[in-house]
Amino acid sequence: MTKLHSDFSIEEFNQRGAEYLPGYLGIEITAVSQGTLSSRMSIRKLHFAPNDFLHAASIVALADTSCGYATYAHLPEGAASFTTIELKSNHLGTVREGGIACIATAQHLGRNTQVWDAVVTDESNARKIALFRCTQMILWPNS
Repeated sequence: MTKLHSDFSIEEFNQRGAEYLPGYLGIEITAVSQGTLSSRMSIRKLHFAPNDFLHAASIVALADTSCGYATYAHLPEGAASFTTIELKSNHLGTVREGGIACIATAQHLGRNTQVWDAVVTDESNARKIALFRCTQMILWPNS
């Protein structure tokens, strides 16, 4: 099983995404440990669809970012990077204000693939609003 790299910090993850989609959306990594990563996002108008409900893509962005950063922190020794090759989400509810939280948990940490599950909740009451699963392909340097 791939182990968490000890040289990654929460601050590094948050700085890494600052000028990219995670930074624009306000995604914050809050904790990382072996096989898990936690994050959050304060809800703003930009996270909503024109029907005034939380846009599914905002929820997916939080979950996918969390699983992606978790994969990065758990890359096998010598791997160059990773890419998402499959994702699925089930949306169970929405929020209109406050924030949402995400916990990504490793299901498989292999040499060529990793599978991560994420649960997105309403920060105010821990009610589940989405379930997410993704498969990451590990990328190796060209030899």
